[in-house]
This record gives sequence, structure tokens and C-alpha cells, in this order.
Amino acid sequence: MAGYLVAHLEVTDPKAFERYRAAVPAVIERFGGRYLIRGGTAQAVEGDWTVPRLIVLEFPSAERSREFYDSRAYQEILPLRLAASKGTVAIVEGYTG
Repeated sequence: MAGYLVAHLEVTDPKAFERYRAAVPAVIERFGGRYLIRGGTAQAVEGDWTVPRLIVLEFPSAERSREFYDSRAYQEILPLRLAASKGTVAIVEGYTG
């Protein structure tokens, strides 16, 4: 079953965030992941949308998404994101129906 890494981020330093943004796709791909949503424009149709930037990554499994997050390769670039943004990140199991 697919696993997802979902992040709600507010970029506080766009110039510094670019270093992270340039480095992370190769690491995501190494773990079989791909972007489903990468900060596109959101239009609220109900309630208040308070997420400045939404990122959704799909991996072959929740375990694989955790391996990505915990990997040495990702942990080496994670400080770039933490220094340039604030927000929340979660790993979510997919729905099998």
C-alpha cells in the first residue's frame, strides 16, 4: 500500500529554501518517491485554508517514506529546510478501499 509524506510549510527565507528545493528531488527519487503536490496554488472551497505551501510525496509504502525521511541523505539536507521554513510533516498510510 502506498505511503505519503505530507508537509504544510511556510517558507520564511525563499533564497535559502532554494538550496533545499534543488537538493531534495534526487533523494526522493532514490527511495521510489514522487511529487503529487509541490506547493501549487490552492483555492479554498470550504472553510479557511491556512496552509501557505502544501507538499505531498507518494512512496511505494509508508515504511519506504519513513526510510526516506530517516535516511542519511535526507538528514544531511533537512537542516536547510528547517532553517528556511516552518511547518509540519506527517507520514500517512494510503487507502486500500
